[in-house]
Amino acid sequence: MAKRANSSKAGASGLPLGPDSRIVLLTGKEHFLRSGYTDQLREMLNESEGGEVEVVRFDGDSTPAAEVLDECRSFGLMVTHKMVVVDEADRLLNESSRPAFERYAEQPADTATLVLRAEKWNKGKLDKLIEKCGTIIKCDQIPPERAVSWCGGRANKRGASMQARAAQLLVERVGPDLGRLASEIDKLISAAAADGTDPITITEGHVREFVGLSREEQVWTIQEVLLTGRADAAIAMLHELVEVSRVSEVLIRFAYVDLARKLHGYARGIASGVPAQQLNKSLRLWGASAGSVARAAQIASPSALARLFDEAVEADFRGKTSQGDAVLALEALSVRFAQVLRARR
Repeated sequence: MAKRANSSKAGASGLPLGPDSRIVLLTGKEHFLRSGYTDQLREMLNESEGGEVEVVRFDGDSTPAAEVLDECRSFGLMVTHKMVVVDEADRLLNESSRPAFERYAEQPADTATLVLRAEKWNKGKLDKLIEKCGTIIKCDQIPPERAVSWCGGRANKRGASMQARAAQLLVERVGPDLGRLASEIDKLISAAAADGTDPITITEGHVREFVGLSREEQVWTIQEVLLTGRADAAIAMLHELVEVSRVSEVLIRFAYVDLARKLHGYARGIASGVPAQQLNKSLRLWGASAGSVARAAQIASPSALARLFDEAVEADFRGKTSQGDAVLALEALSVRFAQVLRARR
């Protein structure tokens, strides 16, 4: 067994990810990272063992704990080492089964690597035992600004480059989910390659042309229009979302409430002397939207934005309880946004 060392993976603890890890715990909502680390570990084991290791997979939601541990302890017929992968591991390790895994972690089999993967995980005694014989890596979703940098790196690994603005626009449209971003980048590289440029470069134009918005994602575009203070443009966008894109009125109302909340929160924060960077982080603002909200929040007073927030919440409540025409209520709310945000223009 190798000596304990700090893992090179961000947010990791225990041994470095590699063939010396007898138990590997991968936790977090980022499925792409969990899968990526699993593939990386398998390649390391193949190289260490001088051939393909056997991979056995279990569903933690439906597999008895004893079956998983028996598989770890049993010898393979055709290979000298096996990798036992358990998905939904948090559902497998409950109050009754966790002691068995703790005993196994105290003396894990040398011929197996147990990989536990889960979105959620309750820390306990087992974590400390795993750190002695293996690796724990958090696979949390990365923030948007890091996702932008990741996109550039992903493109480079695929033999292409990606403009900074193109990466930012892609994250704005797709979100920071690495799996979706990877899929879109591969598609964009193919599109950019067809242009015949050398080197292959993904531009903002490629993203706009080949990465569309889903119905749910389209609804957030109305926030950009509301921030301009133009009631006519906001109402036109509202009808386009409802009549053309067929976006749920529930989602549209939520977009109005969300924007009113951010504006009010930013205005109050600025009035209290909170740094803009801290406000952006707490309100989850980044990129161009951060600047737009900051500028709009300084047009009206915190009290006016507080009333606007109350009106947005009231409109949402009335819509949920079927009080009045939902679209007319949103039209009226669009006018109120314009009145408040144009107050000092």
